[in-house]
Amino acid sequence: MEAAATSSPREAAVPATESAAPRWRPAGGLEVSDFVGLTKFRLSTFVVLTAMMGYAVAPGALNVATLFWATLGTGLCSGSANAFNQWLEAPFDAQMRRTRQRPVVRHAMLPHHAFAFAAVSGFSGVALLCATVNPVVAALGLANIVLYAGVYTWTKRVSIVNTWVGAVVGAIPPMMGWAACTGGLEPGAWLLAGVLYAWQFPHFNALAWSLREDYFKAGYRMAVVSNIGLNARVAFRYAVVLLPLSFGAVALDLVTPWFALTSGVLNVAFIEAAWRFLKTSNKATAKTLFFRSLIFLPAWCILLMFHKKSHATYHDDEEDGDDHDPKLADPPRRSRFFVWRDRLGFLGKPCEHAL
Repeated sequence: MEAAATSSPREAAVPATESAAPRWRPAGGLEVSDFVGLTKFRLSTFVVLTAMMGYAVAPGALNVATLFWATLGTGLCSGSANAFNQWLEAPFDAQMRRTRQRPVVRHAMLPHHAFAFAAVSGFSGVALLCATVNPVVAALGLANIVLYAGVYTWTKRVSIVNTWVGAVVGAIPPMMGWAACTGGLEPGAWLLAGVLYAWQFPHFNALAWSLREDYFKAGYRMAVVSNIGLNARVAFRYAVVLLPLSFGAVALDLVTPWFALTSGVLNVAFIEAAWRFLKTSNKATAKTLFFRSLIFLPAWCILLMFHKKSHATYHDDEEDGDDHDPKLADPPRRSRFFVWRDRLGFLGKPCEHAL
C-alpha cells in the first residue's frame, strides 16, 4: 500500500490537467495514411474521374502526356482543397460521428502539418497545370481550391447557400478536363458542368438527411436542418433539370440522338426516386435516392462516351501526290461505336469508306 501511494518527483511535478490535454503524435510518427486521409481520397478520386470524363468527351485528339499531367494536377488541387478544409474545420469535425476519425481531429498530426501539406499540394498542382497543360486549367484548379477551402467552408456555418457554393466546386473538374483537351471552355464544357452541378443536389440532400443530427450538433447551416421540406424540393427540382441537360448534349452535337433515349431511362428512374423523397422524406426514400445517384452519374458518363460523335479520317496518306475526294477528307461525325465497327468490319457491313 505504501508503494502504491508513493510517486516520483517528476510525477508530482506534472500538473493534474496534463492527462486531459490532447496528445499529438510526434513528428516522426506521421504516416502516409494520415496524409491520404487529409485529401479525402475517395472524394479526390471522384473529382479526378470527372475531370478525365471531361477530357474524354471533349472534341480533341488524345494526348497521353497532357491527360496524365491534367489528372495529376487536378488530384493535387483537390487534395489541397480538402486538406485546407480539414485544417479549418477540425473543431467542428470532432462533433460529428462521420468525421471524428480524420487525422487532425484524432491528433494524428499537428494542425500546421495539415496546413503545410495543403499549401504545398495546392501550389504544386496549380504550377504543374500551368506549366504542362494550359493556364485555363490552372486557373480553374486555383478557383476550385479557393471556393472550397475559403467560400464553401466558411458559408457552412453561416447560410444554407453553402450547398449551392459546394455544387459550383463540384462542377469545375469536368471543365478542367475539357479545357485540358481543347484549351478553351466551349459550350460542351458548360453542359458537363451543369450536369455535375445539378446532380449534386439530389445526391447530397439525400445523404444529408441521414446526417442531419450531426450537422445540427456541429452548427452547420444545412437545408435539411432548418427546412426539411426545402431539402426535398431542391433535390427533386435538380433531378428534373438533369433531363433537359441530357437532351442538351444532343443539341450541341456532342452525341448521337440515341443518347437522348438511353439517358432518358436513367433520368426517369432518378426523377422517380427524387419524387418519392419529396412526397415522404424518410430513411428508406433517402437511401433509395442516394443509391440511385451513385448509379446515375457513372452510367450517364459511360453512355455519353459511348454515344459520343467522332471525326474519323478514312482517306490514305497522300504519299503519291494524287488528289483525293474532299468528301472523304472531312466525313460526317458519327458515334465512335460505328466508327470502330466499320474499321474492324464486324457487327454489320463496313461503310464504303471505312478502309
